[in-house]
Amino acid sequence: MIEVVTMHRELRASDAERAAAVQRLEHAVGEGRISLAEFEERVGAAHRARTRGELDELTADLPRSLW
Repeated sequence: MIEVVTMHRELRASDAERAAAVQRLEHAVGEGRISLAEFEERVGAAHRARTRGELDELTADLPRSLW
């Protein structure tokens, strides 16, 4: 199982996956879970993300109910 998770995290992220991460962040800032400054930082990082793991890190501290 650990090997599968590691492989998933190393896969290249698609534009659709980046957009989904940004949408989650939009929900988080709308609910007051992250500040506007943090939102802007995370959105910038989402657009620069190369792997799924990098995207996962941007929303790891948010409840899964946001997506």
